[in-house]
Amino acid sequence: MTPGLMIAAPASGTGKTTVMLGLLRALRDHGLAVQPFKSGPDYIDPAFHHAASGRRSFNLDSWAMPEAMLHSLATSACDADLVLAEGSMGLFDGVAAAGATGNGASADIARRMGWPVVLVIDVSGQAQSAAATALGFARYDPDLRIAGVILNRVASPRHDRLARSGMAAAGIRVFGALPRRSDLTLPERHLGLVQAGEHADLDARIAQYATFLREHVDLAALREAASAKPHIASEEWRFAPPAQRIALAQDAAFSFTYPHILDAWRNAGAEILPFSPLADEAPNASADLVWLPGGYPELHAGRLAAASTFQAGLAEHARTRAIHGECGGYMALGEALIDADGTSHRMAGLLGLVTSYAKRKMHLGYRHATLRAPMAGLPGGTMLRGHEFHYSTILDQPDAALAHVVDAEGNAVAESGSYRGRVSGTFFHLIAPAQ
Repeated sequence: MTPGLMIAAPASGTGKTTVMLGLLRALRDHGLAVQPFKSGPDYIDPAFHHAASGRRSFNLDSWAMPEAMLHSLATSACDADLVLAEGSMGLFDGVAAAGATGNGASADIARRMGWPVVLVIDVSGQAQSAAATALGFARYDPDLRIAGVILNRVASPRHDRLARSGMAAAGIRVFGALPRRSDLTLPERHLGLVQAGEHADLDARIAQYATFLREHVDLAALREAASAKPHIASEEWRFAPPAQRIALAQDAAFSFTYPHILDAWRNAGAEILPFSPLADEAPNASADLVWLPGGYPELHAGRLAAASTFQAGLAEHARTRAIHGECGGYMALGEALIDADGTSHRMAGLLGLVTSYAKRKMHLGYRHATLRAPMAGLPGGTMLRGHEFHYSTILDQPDAALAHVVDAEGNAVAESGSYRGRVSGTFFHLIAPAQ
């Protein structure tokens, strides 16, 4: 296995994404091929990883993915010099009940792959006390190696010295200390960072991060600290495509697709036919299936409502062939979407779903679904693992329930998805078939 590191943190909001992007670009600038990964169900960070490294980033999820799938995806690093994986939330944060191979924590992935952990610690408002946090993380799991820390948001040279002295006393290695920089931040939206494709100056921003990391972090020491467990032989992970020719909506409103899903479809011989609803394009008339991914339809609801060619193309396709929507795509297939200002926009009307962002409520968590009816080429009774994250409220969902859906602890959730004829939708995003 290619040696790697898990870039993680004690909690969200420590600046680990900035560190991750800066490291990816700085190491790439040094001539290294660096394979990025993202722990957990996240669409936005991998796109930034790709921009920084020049290589596609894949999600690794211990709750949703079986062992063979994890190790098959990890082999995408076989031609790289180094792996950098970005954790999610805090290093040990996951769900209460284990799933396919773990509870979804970044620690699961680091332990399984043998990647030492580099903790990004925000030392704002503390100095030597940060060492107690690092020491606790280092001792919490004896099967997981904490290689060291990168101190972030250091206020002054004196603050730097004090924080380093605490780490030295605790026997924790410091790879670098990053001064506080308010200008090195990316704008956020309600599902996380504003998407990579929406930044006209993204490459320049990442170049700034790389310069910042080179100036304050020992890159050579990080490379030396990387390691991995021996390769575990496993068959290539396969997931049969739902159709041979798949029309896939792809634009600023529909951008949340997992690379591993698309790769699995292509590797099994499926053809992906992209189209843009925002450009008022209809799905390819020869497609066997139309797939509308999640994204931000609420930000473009007016344009989608006015996209008559797109709407007519969906209606024509639904007469004889299947359509499926995930989260935002599900909302776009519904009767209406009410935006944050309370304005109602007519959607495709192929399902009766009415959703509203005027009444925001966060829905977040893993989902285990058992299909009650066929869904986009999958027969009824199929079990799936996925993840749900949105802020919309269901005002009406009159169609038949598509699936029996439970959360990670087995509790039933109301967001069952629905179907009408050949058209179906779910609020969860598919990650993998359940075994």
